[in-house]
Amino acid sequence: MPSPAPLLGAVAVDTPFADTRAADLSWSLERTELPALARTRALIAGYRIELRVLGASHQVAIAAADTGAELLTETVACLAGPGRDAPPLPGSARRDLPGPLGYRFRSTVERHGAGALTERVAALIAAAEAHPASVAAAFPGDPAAVTALAACSPGPGRLHWTTWHSYPQSGELVRTETHLSPPTSLGGPSDRER
Repeated sequence: MPSPAPLLGAVAVDTPFADTRAADLSWSLERTELPALARTRALIAGYRIELRVLGASHQVAIAAADTGAELLTETVACLAGPGRDAPPLPGSARRDLPGPLGYRFRSTVERHGAGALTERVAALIAAAEAHPASVAAAFPGDPAAVTALAACSPGPGRLHWTTWHSYPQSGELVRTETHLSPPTSLGGPSDRER
């Protein structure tokens, strides 16, 4: 039996997703590039950004547009496995990066019934397409099984990206928001927060 058609705006991928619920996700800024099922690249606010959909969720790679120097690779994915430990997805985190740059990350988990989740995911895909850079991938089995990423710039030297990971089998929608900018504009201490 064929899988239902993906929601408009999402690229259908043949690979089943490796993470099956919000609790499977971990966060890292130290991972190397992982194989992408879908990706998009853009130049935004002096940065080269690559948004990658993985079978296990997402990566966002950022480099300086002028020098090509790699600044960070954010990975939110199912990173744990036999012999590998991975920290859980934090509610928030902050880091100082070279440049100097400040990095601020937040994640939330929403819970929805089946019909509401499909409607919410369709609206998010439509909203993501309005950004200067976006990519969305629909996984087999359910049109609401989607990972989507979108990036924009709220001002000079600032970069913002949002990601959504939907899990129809558990009715969960994980949303992450990341801000990259001079540390003084982020406010507060620099460290991982819970």
